[in-house]
Amino acid sequence: MRKQTITLMLLILIITSGPGFAAGTNDLAKENAKLKKRVEQIELELLELKRDLAKQDVTESSQKKVSAKNPVWSNLDIQIYGYIKADASYDQLRTTTGNYVLYVNPETGEKNDDEFNLTAKQTRLGMNIKGPEENGMQASGKVEIDFYNTGAENKGAIQMRHGYLVLDWPEEQFSILAGQTSDVISPLVPTTLNYTVLWNAGNIGYRRPQIRLTKTMPMGNDSSFKAEAAIARGIGRTTPTNSESGEDSGFPNVQARTSFTFPFGGYKPSTVGFSGHWGQEEYDITGNHRTLETWSVNADVTQPISKDLTVKGEFYHGVNMNTFLGGIGQGVNTTDTSNPSEIAATGGWVAATLGPWDKWTFNLGVGIDTVKNNDVSAGNRTRNMCAFGNAVYSINKNTQIGFELSQWDTSYKGPGDAESLRGQMSIIYKF
Repeated sequence: MRKQTITLMLLILIITSGPGFAAGTNDLAKENAKLKKRVEQIELELLELKRDLAKQDVTESSQKKVSAKNPVWSNLDIQIYGYIKADASYDQLRTTTGNYVLYVNPETGEKNDDEFNLTAKQTRLGMNIKGPEENGMQASGKVEIDFYNTGAENKGAIQMRHGYLVLDWPEEQFSILAGQTSDVISPLVPTTLNYTVLWNAGNIGYRRPQIRLTKTMPMGNDSSFKAEAAIARGIGRTTPTNSESGEDSGFPNVQARTSFTFPFGGYKPSTVGFSGHWGQEEYDITGNHRTLETWSVNADVTQPISKDLTVKGEFYHGVNMNTFLGGIGQGVNTTDTSNPSEIAATGGWVAATLGPWDKWTFNLGVGIDTVKNNDVSAGNRTRNMCAFGNAVYSINKNTQIGFELSQWDTSYKGPGDAESLRGQMSIIYKF
């Protein structure tokens, strides 16, 4: 009886649960169908993504091949730098050249012939180029231009200031420079708003093509010795022969400088340098070759006094210095075309930089250039002097505005001595 009762209960349970089980089974089947359809959809989407990625890889590979063949920029480290500079100036008397001052024109006849100039030709653009270091050698280069080449006042023409490469061995502290850059001799410049930084008023040294070797030797205790030597293109006059007398000599100029850096009780170590150059110019006169020399001996000093004061200056003596911006722009006396002769010159300058104090920096200095009176003809310049002072205010880290006053005094052999007070304002945006 007990067995029959259990059997009957099992039959009743199976019969009553059958419809619910069937319903559950149907729901599961529907859910499985939906999931299967979703999986198929996902598989299709993944296939499309794979196709898109394959196309992208092909495109990037093609772009890389094109870039390797025709690079848009460079695989070297290139830094662009420079500034935009607008200069407005007023001179009591006409000067050479006007946009900047080299000397005052002779005051003959009409007096108080003032002038006003406004230019942006000093705007400068440059590139520093640095390559990878290999086998202990670092290669680098510089290209720099401004717009002070000849041309109309509103059509400033490009002139190359610097264009050179440097091969540097840092561990040996030895380098080779090849290209155009500043002279080895008299390397310092005063800080002026006037473009010409006292050229023809005591400061010599310009830019020319050269091959230069530099070796630095540490001496301990913040002291070092540096030796520099270069062969440079000789640049002379085209008159009276209508040929370039520097290249016609068949020999380059030779320049050299030694400098010592050492502690001297100041805020930073002092530097004293001694330099000189020698070269030749050749003039072809009525079938004869006349060879003239150009040479100089020079000294330069940089003396930091404190955090807020640095004094520096230079002295030079030489002959035929016009292409080095000495001798007040006079190198050879060609009054007697059959017997040209060198002009001896002596000059120097000293300047101080104060600051920065808050956003202000101040600079002041004086320079003088003289030539041997007997070496020049009547009417030529014999002495040129400039005293200057300026204040530069930094509006922000890129923008500056500066004001400069300078007094120019130029003497002539015979009548024509002239003085001019110059006021200049500059607005500068650096990048």
